[in-house]
Amino acid sequence: MNEEIIDVAIEESREKMNKAVGHVKTELGGIRTGRAVPGLVETIKVQLYGTEVELRKLASMSVPESKMLVISPYDKGSIEAIEKAIQGSGLGVTPSSDGQVVRLSFPPLTEERRRDLVKLVKQKAEDGRVAVRNLRRQARHELEALKHDSEISSDELERAEREMDKATHSAIGEIDALLAHKETELMEQ
Repeated sequence: MNEEIIDVAIEESREKMNKAVGHVKTELGGIRTGRAVPGLVETIKVQLYGTEVELRKLASMSVPESKMLVISPYDKGSIEAIEKAIQGSGLGVTPSSDGQVVRLSFPPLTEERRRDLVKLVKQKAEDGRVAVRNLRRQARHELEALKHDSEISSDELERAEREMDKATHSAIGEIDALLAHKETELMEQ
């Protein structure tokens, strides 16, 4: 019984940590690297027919060349709304349209802009690490409460804490790997 309680607590924390890592991955994917990537625009919210819809649900995206992203709306009537959403997104790219598709041409990043983006990426990674550590702390409090209520022993608590530390180090390692990859991407010319 005690094993089950501990295993459930650890597994819940692992799942939450994986979600935190996934969130960091999504956040980093939305940061421009000088190369056209669908991840830069897929989560942009488009006002269409009175509702907000993510761009990925309204159009397909392709990258015909490294600095060009082509957005092909399923409904050609949504082109204006897509252009407006991209302009308002702060992406720093002006869309052009021929009535069938929207093209985004990405200019090369300046060295100063690259450094600013590296700072932003590091901050997002640190936010992810903090979230993972907070999840570990929350799980520890729950486990300590179980020990306090005599539902688990001190040995079981120690084992559970070691498992939590392993899960935490694993999640932080993943975040660090994502950060290193994104930094390399940003500093490439």
